[in-house]
Amino acid sequence: MLCGSWRRCRRSPEEPRVSAQVSAPLALPPSPASPDSGTKRPGLRALKKMGLTEDEDIQAMLRGSRLLKIRSRTWHKERLYRLQEDGLSVWFQRRIPHAPSQHIFFVQHIEAVREGHQSEGLRRFGGAYAPARCLTIVFKGRRKNLDLAAPTAEEAQRWVRGLAKLRERLDAMSQRERLDHWIWSYLHRADSDQDSKMSFKEIKSLLRMVNVDMNDMYAYRLFKECDHSNNERLEGAEIEAFLRRLLKRPELEEIFHRYSGEDRVLSASELLEFLEDQGEDGATLACARKLIQTYELNETAKQHELLTLDGFIMYLLSPEGAALNMAHTCVFQDMSQPLAHYFISTSHNTYLTDSQIGGPSSTEAYIRAFAQGCRCVELDCWEGPGGEPIIYHGHTLTTKILFRDVIQVVHDHAFKLSPYPVILSLENHCGLEQQAVMARHLRNILGDMLVTQALDSHNPEELPSPEQLKGRVLVKGKKLPARHEDGRVLSDREDEDEEEEESEEAVEAAEQSRRAKPISPELSALAVYCCAARLRTLDPGPGPPQPCNIGSLSERKARKFTREAGNSFVRLNTQQLTRVYPMGLRMNSANYNPQEMWNSGCQLVALNFQTPGYEMDLNTGRFLINGQCGYVLKPAHLRQRDTTFDPECPGPPRTTLTVQVLTAQQLPKLNAEKPSSIVDPLVRVEIHGVPADCAHKETDYVLNNGFNPCWEQTLQFQLRVPELVLVRFVVEDYDATSPNDFVGQFTLPLNSLKQGYRHIHLLSKDGASLSPATLFVHICIQNSRGPP
Repeated sequence: MLCGSWRRCRRSPEEPRVSAQVSAPLALPPSPASPDSGTKRPGLRALKKMGLTEDEDIQAMLRGSRLLKIRSRTWHKERLYRLQEDGLSVWFQRRIPHAPSQHIFFVQHIEAVREGHQSEGLRRFGGAYAPARCLTIVFKGRRKNLDLAAPTAEEAQRWVRGLAKLRERLDAMSQRERLDHWIWSYLHRADSDQDSKMSFKEIKSLLRMVNVDMNDMYAYRLFKECDHSNNERLEGAEIEAFLRRLLKRPELEEIFHRYSGEDRVLSASELLEFLEDQGEDGATLACARKLIQTYELNETAKQHELLTLDGFIMYLLSPEGAALNMAHTCVFQDMSQPLAHYFISTSHNTYLTDSQIGGPSSTEAYIRAFAQGCRCVELDCWEGPGGEPIIYHGHTLTTKILFRDVIQVVHDHAFKLSPYPVILSLENHCGLEQQAVMARHLRNILGDMLVTQALDSHNPEELPSPEQLKGRVLVKGKKLPARHEDGRVLSDREDEDEEEEESEEAVEAAEQSRRAKPISPELSALAVYCCAARLRTLDPGPGPPQPCNIGSLSERKARKFTREAGNSFVRLNTQQLTRVYPMGLRMNSANYNPQEMWNSGCQLVALNFQTPGYEMDLNTGRFLINGQCGYVLKPAHLRQRDTTFDPECPGPPRTTLTVQVLTAQQLPKLNAEKPSSIVDPLVRVEIHGVPADCAHKETDYVLNNGFNPCWEQTLQFQLRVPELVLVRFVVEDYDATSPNDFVGQFTLPLNSLKQGYRHIHLLSKDGASLSPATLFVHICIQNSRGPP
């Protein structure tokens, strides 16, 4: 059953998957105009569903507030901010009118709301306003913080409390509730005269808003089937009937009826049969009964341990029915192995919010990196005025921030998401005096968080585990030999590796000696487990292994090691840490493919977190599992010292991945200002792993339907090293004359991909949720032999 083919059903392109039958109705609330709706304002039904219509904070937000937006020392402008009636978005005034979509932000895109002067902007520019009047809205992705000052402390608190309530309710919503919320918000916008009645013209407008171009005759036929009053207007129950037709999922109904039989309900034993066919590990009758109690909406059915179609759809749309294995969303891996046995989420030029030529530097960039699970951040340290070291991209126009401010951010934010250790990768350009200041700030601000001596004095050279280092901060830097603790010339710069590849070794050595900075004993003493060391060769040398050494390589040199001595590079990375960073030629802060480095067991694969793209999608997918704690245990063949694994020679295929791309739901509209712009979606499945496994295949495109496109196409891949594979699902808007436009994506490790019928919840280019947008697929994974 798992790898069985999907029965195809074809329809004309002008007829999207909308059925005229009404069975197993959706859990839609009463229509806006119905007597029990409690309001004649359709938009407020969403807030009523949330239980927030009478909330005083929400009422104040609906009325709106004039808040000061603060952007610089002199730019403080009053703007009107008002919660929209959908409860999902906030409208705000702009000095110069923009397109309507540029006047709102969405609650689901908010990362955090901070009170007081808790942002870099308000600390620098908000001193004229009492902290009690100030708040900062932090967004997911690359959108800048919104620093605001309210007229009174109470008004500021209303927005802080109100946004917290909205975010809490939104997070608690099921996927079906989000879909319900979403469709009614569009219905409210399409009701142009706000009379709670929908003409055919308004229905056509609604269809375009939700990304479907339906043939006029077919759309009018559906409209008339629901117009029971025969007055060319839909209202009350008629609107609900139309939405049920629009939101029907015939592919889910077919699966349900395949298992339920003629009685159109699933007993616990029938549901167990479905779970077993899904490949659910350890599925039992008790598990089936628990799912019924969790997802069934009808109390009578629940009492009789029966699952209706509505409950079945609720289950398939839930996290338990998603493609990502829920058991892998918490910390489930062994965290007691040496640090070198883990992939570690790592940021390059962490301080930058844009390019490395003229972009701004900000402490907020460190906060965002930590919020994304990053465990190794970079600090480019330079001599600053007043004896205070600064951080910026040297010899460029990037702005500067204080070293001590960054260390304070590490203290305040490093362990909010993950308890596991943070590594501070210092690129040191300071003289001895300011290095001593750096060491003092590290000790004074971090206190006991900072690792200043080996945890095990009997085995000081052995790398501890993430579990042993919970809540601790490690410094990566140069370590002076014992006989040179008075300060000595040693280099602490990453870009030397790049230079070595471009010049003769003798000339390079002389140049390095001329430019190298002395390393202070105070700073040297803090490099305990991450001692920066040059990695010119993979030859083990005469002495014992040095697990506490950490080599820094450019992406180019790492590729060269992999290509010329793959197994030796893998073996080195079983014992000590290796950090890989982008080439200096990437002036626009572009990224490289991190998968190439993970294939060789490199732990610290540094990327520009501020630059979205497929490279950061892969990084997010790699660290999506294990509680998003920033540490992922490497496969066994990348941890064994005597491993024979070589990513360039992985052996024959041993796993077959079959993906049936079935349907998609509620894809986002790419051009909200152009009603006639409807996406022509296609799906591409990408495999990222060892070179022999890398592949991509895609479906045909569906013309003019982003609401419920149907493909029913099968894509198959042969895999040699499945333990390293990341699977990336991408939806694009097809264009015959120019590159396709990105719609959404989701990336996850193959070993965390569940089999059977699964929904994939799509993310934006910045990694924000595109809810309720989903892909519906069938996954089959067949293994033919054991690991390498």
